[in-house]
Amino acid sequence: MTDLNLAALSTDNPDILDLLPRLAADDAGIRRIALIDLADLEDPDALPWLARALREDADAAVRAEAARLLEAWEEPEVVAALCAALADADERVRSAAAQSLSELKSAEAGRVILPWATHADAFVRASALRALRELRLADAAPQALEALADSDAFVRREAVGILGWLKQHEALPALARLASDDADTEVRRAATGALGLARDASVLPALRAALHDREWQVREEAATTLGKVGLSEAGAALIEALGDGYWQVRLRAARALGKLRHAAALPALVELLGHSISNLRKEAALALGELADKSAVPALQAAENDGDPEVRKAVRIALAQLQGTGR
Repeated sequence: MTDLNLAALSTDNPDILDLLPRLAADDAGIRRIALIDLADLEDPDALPWLARALREDADAAVRAEAARLLEAWEEPEVVAALCAALADADERVRSAAAQSLSELKSAEAGRVILPWATHADAFVRASALRALRELRLADAAPQALEALADSDAFVRREAVGILGWLKQHEALPALARLASDDADTEVRRAATGALGLARDASVLPALRAALHDREWQVREEAATTLGKVGLSEAGAALIEALGDGYWQVRLRAARALGKLRHAAALPALVELLGHSISNLRKEAALALGELADKSAVPALQAAENDGDPEVRKAVRIALAQLQGTGR
């Protein structure tokens, strides 16, 4: 890792010179405000003092402030200082450093972050992977693949995110296993969503299984992902999901069936037009329009006076779509 040269800081910048006494004050509150004033200069010459505060200040609030103030800078030395702060003894400092790293956008910054993805501490690994996900750095794919087997769920989830953003098709078998078998709900949900990068039926068994996950958030994600993958073979499973005990899952299933234009879903979608939850009625109407089957017109016409304006709007859209169909 690259270190800033902090041993003998010096400058001829008068604005920085004016702040030096406050930066060295005994009172931590004064030092913290001085750091804010220093950052307001938006001068690269100020970076060594901000980095020194992050690395060396005895007060955690000051270190955390320095981590926040460094978020706009992508110099390798600054990125290295933020990475080191991920292992700070204070949670506030670690969290601030992780957030600042997640705001970075350059590939050069990513190459500084990459070695930290294998750090001994799980928070450091996860935070490094989170930052790399935002950068979409292709070099991060091998480490993300390895991290799918990490003992920490937070790390696994961030690794899934990287592989999804990078559209790593070779990761699909491992992602399918996580979607079905991982003990953590958020990891299963994220892995289920990442399966949406597939363009063939290889992921269908995992997505069908996810539609029966014990947690509704995973089932909801599975329905959404099946709509993205766009395989007609998913239709029957999605029709079954229209009867899920959670309306959120039903809504995503209805939307997916509309995207698939799965004709066999028409009776079940018509039934949803009478559901007590307006969001479901709206989604059912829109899906019926996508099916392009005029046999849905009577049911949609009956819903034209729905008590919810958003449902009425969806019904009008669906009827307009069906007017141009030949079926």
